[in-house]
Amino acid sequence: MRKVVLKSMFGSYPKTAPLKDGSVVSEMVSLEIAPVDTAQKAFKDVVRNHLYDVSELAIVTYLLAYDAGHQYNLLPFVMNGGYHHKSIYSRADDVFGPVDLAGKRVAMRSYSQTTPTWVRGILSEAYGLDMTAVNWYSQQGAHVAEYRDPSWVCKLDPELGLEQALLEGKVDAIIAGGAIQNKDKLRHIIDDPMRAGESWSERTGVVPINHMVVVKRDTVASQPEAVAEVFRMLVQSRQVSGQDAKPGSRDTQPVGFEAISLSLERAIRYTYDQKMISRPYSAEDLYGDVMNIIKA
Repeated sequence: MRKVVLKSMFGSYPKTAPLKDGSVVSEMVSLEIAPVDTAQKAFKDVVRNHLYDVSELAIVTYLLAYDAGHQYNLLPFVMNGGYHHKSIYSRADDVFGPVDLAGKRVAMRSYSQTTPTWVRGILSEAYGLDMTAVNWYSQQGAHVAEYRDPSWVCKLDPELGLEQALLEGKVDAIIAGGAIQNKDKLRHIIDDPMRAGESWSERTGVVPINHMVVVKRDTVASQPEAVAEVFRMLVQSRQVSGQDAKPGSRDTQPVGFEAISLSLERAIRYTYDQKMISRPYSAEDLYGDVMNIIKA
């Protein structure tokens, strides 16, 4: 049988290593995996150039792309996720809490990034912050070409490091999902953020998902069995890499429609509430015919 060849893009993680090194294979599908280690660097190729049949993509980037008419469906596979209560910082000598962000200047790399979307939603929902009372600053535009930030988002010099802007007093807080260089000079605005994040997740049943996997809609229509096989390969790759959640622990990278449902619904609502998409899509909208193809 001739294999279905699908151009693919995934970041390099323990869970994708078996796919990339050929440990997980299929008699039906051949994945031509792009030589990409950091998936974010290839997101524009996904949503602007449509280079890949199957790809990792940030969930908010996907929602913006879907809203703009790009022809992708979700697969019920979370590539990465985690708690974001830890992702908002102030200077160590400037002590205030989440509700005190009203009237302050808060900067991030991009307003449309997934991590800031989760942070803003959590600040509003869990801490009562009025998002319209904050002065939001963004350094970059979105991966999706058609998207424009809401009118109230201000521009911050993209050449200025976020930590530098904060330490120099150009802004009062920053949202940063990556590694922080000046830990001794910064503080978490949310106290005991890991415990706060875990408690919030226990209460809501939501795990902040960052990246999922998407597939071109014409591939879903023309090669449904291949789409189901790609999902099987992703699940197997996670299993053999030892990345499945430990018994009794919360899975921050859930797999399957039911396991993802509450987190996906919350991501959609936060993105809509923050005026980045035109309507609150349903999970059925985003999965499309994938829901009939995969039984998960």
